[in-house]
Amino acid sequence: MLVGMHDEASWDARYAESERIFSGEPNVAFVGEVADLTPGTALELGCGEGADAVWLALKGWTVTAVDISGVALAKAAGHAQDAGVSIVLQRHDLTRTFPGGTYDLVTSQFLYSMGDFPREAILRRAAAAVNPGGVLLIESHQDFGGHHSDETMRFPLPGGLIDDLHLNPDEWQVLRSDTHDRLQNGPDGRPGHRVDGTVKLRRSGQRAA
Repeated sequence: MLVGMHDEASWDARYAESERIFSGEPNVAFVGEVADLTPGTALELGCGEGADAVWLALKGWTVTAVDISGVALAKAAGHAQDAGVSIVLQRHDLTRTFPGGTYDLVTSQFLYSMGDFPREAILRRAAAAVNPGGVLLIESHQDFGGHHSDETMRFPLPGGLIDDLHLNPDEWQVLRSDTHDRLQNGPDGRPGHRVDGTVKLRRSGQRAA
């Protein structure tokens, strides 16, 4: 997600603008990275309207999905009900609170807000929530993609993001660290290309049976 705020009221207003802000389909890059993983417990940070969380649940994952917006979470609950799956939904301002527990998959798909938003610190907490043998998956933008810019925002390359996480290299295996092009509608509604980055890491150890 990428808009110019990170307080609950502003995000609620954003999600209330229309019945559906996003496509309702899971992120293609996300699906490609998760499809071969054995289902277990999953945590999604910034779930929005719940497309990725619903997809995980349909594939047999036990999903906890969090967002700052109560409006977004209500939409996610409705989409989960329509799909016939159960998802644990929690409201968190990740600058202040973080969901408890540990998980076999922790995923962050385009978790951004403009201004004073401690993204790297949040992602370090995400890494700490990964079980032994589990996976941390982060999808990031590499630019503003034609949207209005904010000089306070950073778009580190995947390798730089891994450095920012300050992880113990003996504890983490890099499964993927690269950029890829994708087609996305710009602010004017016309399709255009933008560059995103994937960081996929596995924590050492064995997953619990």
